[in-house]
Amino acid sequence: MQQKTGQINIHTHGRKLYDITPQVIDWAESSGLRTGMVTLYIQHTSASLLINENYDHDVLVDMESFFNRLVPDGDPLFIHTVEGPDDMPAHVRSALTQTHLSIPLLEGKLALGQWQGIFLYEHRHVASHRRVIFHLIGD
Repeated sequence: MQQKTGQINIHTHGRKLYDITPQVIDWAESSGLRTGMVTLYIQHTSASLLINENYDHDVLVDMESFFNRLVPDGDPLFIHTVEGPDDMPAHVRSALTQTHLSIPLLEGKLALGQWQGIFLYEHRHVASHRRVIFHLIGD
């Protein structure tokens, strides 16, 4: 059993889903391992990780429309507005999604489905630097 770790830094340009699939695939497949489990972890409270469809861009637009309706910016319910009207909604969005993902590595490749992609979901409107940590355990 072996372990590998790594990270990527993503510069976001505001709220949207950023496809990080190629970076994750490159890292996992260059590990030299054939079988195992890849864990991704984002070290932030106002961004998250998702696996979603990467074929039709409308899916990403619809996801953002849904979250805009579910957790609107500037909602008077929120008192935490230190960094602006999108601050607390960003934390709620993060809590409703995921800060980590686990994906099997089979025969040296990530076991993603045909239309699955890995996305960093930036929940703030401001540009940010986000870090995603990778951990792979396997043979």
